Amino acid sequence: MAKTSIPHLYALALGSNRPLSAQLAPARILDAAVERIGALGAVQAVAPVLTTPPVGPSRRVFANGALIVKSDLPPDMMLARLQEIERSLGRRRFRRWGARSIDIDIIFWSGGRWNSRSLHIPHPAFRQRDFVLKPLCAIIPHWRDPVSGLSIRQLLVRLRKAISGG
Repeated sequence: MAKTSIPHLYALALGSNRPLSAQLAPARILDAAVERIGALGAVQAVAPVLTTPPVGPSRRVFANGALIVKSDLPPDMMLARLQEIERSLGRRRFRRWGARSIDIDIIFWSGGRWNSRSLHIPHPAFRQRDFVLKPLCAIIPHWRDPVSGLSIRQLLVRLRKAISGG
């Protein structure tokens, strides 16, 4: 498939909770992923890495982050390239919610919504995930969800209020 004619911005969420070696702990795996994503386009911003509790059956804590990359790849090609990066960093898809060396999700792109069999943008579950919203808020607090119209900051505040019962 051909590249699009104009570059787009992508907001990506990254997570890791399984080291590949003593030298490649989860936070370093995120660094390696950011470096490899840089080959797909120009990395515009990178959020600080956060340590977050696990979701699902995994007991390992996660390193989570986010970044913005400017690329002329269309969403389906971007997904394929990100999955190649995941595989190159040891990602194996055995069990949903299991430990993983790397997970890279497309949360937004500047083209608005995208729906195909294999990809939905915005990411369907991002609004309920503090570990996605918090890193995104560090770099793009004013970006708006094309579905709700709310900014990342507003979504994070809403989620935290819902979690705290306030």
